[in-house]
Amino acid sequence: MQPRFNIIWLILITGAGVLGLLYLWYTLFPGRVAADTLLYFSAEQVERGRQYSRAIRLVYIFSVFAQAAFLVWFIYSGRASSLARWSEQTAGGFWTGLLLFFLMLWLFLQLVNLPFTLFSSYFWQHWWGFSTQTMGAWWVDYVKESVISLVLSAAGVLILFRLMGRWPNTWWLAAAAFLSVWILIQTFLWPVVVAPLFNRFTPATDPAVTSMVRDLADKARLPVDEVLIMDASSRTTRTNAYYAGLGSTKRIVLYDTLLKTYPLDEVKAVVAHEMAHWLKGHIIKGLILGILGNFILWVFLFWLLRETVPLLTRNPAAWAVILLFFLLTSFAGSPLQNYISRRMETEADRTSVALTRDVPAAVRLEVDLAVSNLTDVAPAPFVQWFGYSHPPAAVRIKTVEQAGEAL
Repeated sequence: MQPRFNIIWLILITGAGVLGLLYLWYTLFPGRVAADTLLYFSAEQVERGRQYSRAIRLVYIFSVFAQAAFLVWFIYSGRASSLARWSEQTAGGFWTGLLLFFLMLWLFLQLVNLPFTLFSSYFWQHWWGFSTQTMGAWWVDYVKESVISLVLSAAGVLILFRLMGRWPNTWWLAAAAFLSVWILIQTFLWPVVVAPLFNRFTPATDPAVTSMVRDLADKARLPVDEVLIMDASSRTTRTNAYYAGLGSTKRIVLYDTLLKTYPLDEVKAVVAHEMAHWLKGHIIKGLILGILGNFILWVFLFWLLRETVPLLTRNPAAWAVILLFFLLTSFAGSPLQNYISRRMETEADRTSVALTRDVPAAVRLEVDLAVSNLTDVAPAPFVQWFGYSHPPAAVRIKTVEQAGEAL
């Protein structure tokens, strides 16, 4: 039977649509550049960052619109129910039919999203001189990511429908608990299982770097024995660093491009920032908040599906409805997620200055990262509120300067 449309779906779709249109408007018309920004960046640097970022944002928002429009049409035109019936008849049973339905929908969405992904991660990166990948290498990465996504998603669908059938009234609780455990496992395993499928990681061997890391670790009282260097240059000229993992898999990773192009005092500022995330327990806090949000979404989904999807536990078309729900709520929830992330980044910026006591290096780092990565340092306030996981560069510079004054 076909899923029903109700007022809650209207609110979700309309709300996400309004947010998307505002994001689109302020991407195209970002407004004037704040005077504080021009203290650190030239007008030309600001404009180049805007030009690069504008296309990335347009591709992102059109990708979300395209996926949402496809799913709404697919579900409420009756195509999802028709495909569900055909899948069960062709495969000869519910579970094999569910897998066939899942595979067909997965392929449809891959095709919808592929042009956007190809443009933003390959053609646009080559246009601006960032990508060092050949087309063949890009496709290898794309296939790897797609296979991982396909296998994990297929397993998730089977588990979810098994839970629905076994516990019709409490499956949402079991699903939320299962996904929460999976989030923990994924955070633990990603650095040692998934990341090495795409990049090579080696311990830093430069004595200046290793000595600097030990010094910072002693100041922070953290058990950081080494920093890993990632062969980012095999794919990009961009510079970055990150902190990942849980327990014994926790690690700080620096792009090799960072070490090749940045002076040691700026590399030290980067390492201190990543150590600050570790010191402040940001991954653990993020996991706790993510798990809490996960439970809230699943109980909302349970109520919504019960109201709008007939024969839920034996209806493969419910998977399309679930995908639409998470697409819309993830998009609409971006401001909250990014607000939390910005707060953590600000805290890490302050703490890193306390570790290095080198404000000038931290300021130069923010400027150099923004310029070399063509960051939009003057986003419209709405774009910053909705889509920025880090504060704009000028805001971060002010943060580290204020932190330095407080030392």
